[in-house]
Amino acid sequence: MAIYVILSKLTDEGRKTIKSKPQRIFEVNKELETMGVKVKEQFALLGPYDFLNIVEAPDNETILHVSVELGSRGSIQMLSMPALTIDKFIAGI
Repeated sequence: MAIYVILSKLTDEGRKTIKSKPQRIFEVNKELETMGVKVKEQFALLGPYDFLNIVEAPDNETILHVSVELGSRGSIQMLSMPALTIDKFIAGI
């Protein structure tokens, strides 16, 4: 499984949803699992992004599917980046 870092920003609609139903965050995590993505770490942020997620997924196509699926709902904008462990990075040099 590959590791990805996902930075996300809530839209106005997303902020309304989280305010009225904070547990929605955990529901989305369960949805991700059904798409083949496992949330390893999740953080709320202060700044230009609202959340940082570190996830595992089988491939880029799976992350693409997640980005399109969640983004099409109009509640979140995502920036996804593949990540390598330092050991894999050094081995690839």
